Amino acid sequence: MQETDALRDARRDMEICNACRYCEGFCAVFPAMELRREFTSGDLAYLANLCHNCRGCYYACQYAPPHEWGVNVPQHLAQVRAESYAEYAWPPALARAFQRNGLVVSVVTAAAFALVVALTAGLNGAAFTTPQDRFYQIIPLWVMQAAGLVTFIFSLAAIGIGTWRFWRVAGTGRRPDAGALAVALHDVFTLRNLGGGGHGCNDNSERFSMLRRRLHHAMFYGFLLCFAATCAGFVYHVFLDWPAPYPFLSAPVLLGTIGGVSLMAGTFGLFAMKLLDDPGPAARELLGADVALLVLLFLAAATGLALLGLRGSSAMGPALAVHLGVILALFLLLPYSKMVHGAYRAAALLRAAIERHEPPLGAE
Repeated sequence: MQETDALRDARRDMEICNACRYCEGFCAVFPAMELRREFTSGDLAYLANLCHNCRGCYYACQYAPPHEWGVNVPQHLAQVRAESYAEYAWPPALARAFQRNGLVVSVVTAAAFALVVALTAGLNGAAFTTPQDRFYQIIPLWVMQAAGLVTFIFSLAAIGIGTWRFWRVAGTGRRPDAGALAVALHDVFTLRNLGGGGHGCNDNSERFSMLRRRLHHAMFYGFLLCFAATCAGFVYHVFLDWPAPYPFLSAPVLLGTIGGVSLMAGTFGLFAMKLLDDPGPAARELLGADVALLVLLFLAAATGLALLGLRGSSAMGPALAVHLGVILALFLLLPYSKMVHGAYRAAALLRAAIERHEPPLGAE
């Protein structure tokens, strides 16, 4: 990574913290920090993505603002995290465009895709606003499959390439053994580090709370359930020759309903928390990109549930077009949104697990 003010601030914080070590039991960042004496840009990118922004260190630190040293680990590591997303994103030009205004780009792109899909469906004439029994009578199956597969594969490829570029700089050359991989997967799927030192996060004060961890669980597992619903629908259609729409008690609808409600609850709750956050440890300039992702995820779940309720009505066509427009926008923007933090953080947790088993050379 190129040397920036955020990197310099984070390096200074880590050097002070490494001498103080008061917060060594707070989260995964400080044990990893203590294994090194110097902090390269790759080390700082790794530590920044290992940070889960629980903010416990900020409220415990005697050198935090208004102290003249101004140690602010959550804020400075958040800034380095954001720079790492842009630094390793592929292709870089799209990441820069998204950084300029995440919320506007997301909403405009979602609206544009919805309009394109609606116009395409409108070519079918009255079928677009006439009650139909099948989604494919409104928008042909091959159109939905082609648009969905192309954008989804592109998104996965872009995230994969970005994560690989991050790992080459911020990872470790050692291969993980089964134990390290198991520890990393446990930390990823339980979101253990969102518990801070075990008592929870300091969301907007010195008071500890597990609310942020629970909301992340709702969002994370809601997203996975929605994806499972899509996979179940694919199995029904391709292998069981059972085209959509499906009854409420079918696997795709049950998984999608539970996942959609969970995803909406998680994203709405996290959005509300951002409005109440203490601005002291926050990097407020990153709020637009954070909100853009929460809005897109919320709209994806909300329009999917609305489509479920409007099946068989004259509004099913417009609802289908809007939902597919949001999903296409989400797929395209995933590699250039905060969603990549899931992949980068998983890579950082894997490196931390490897180092627990075999500390780096020169570690104290």
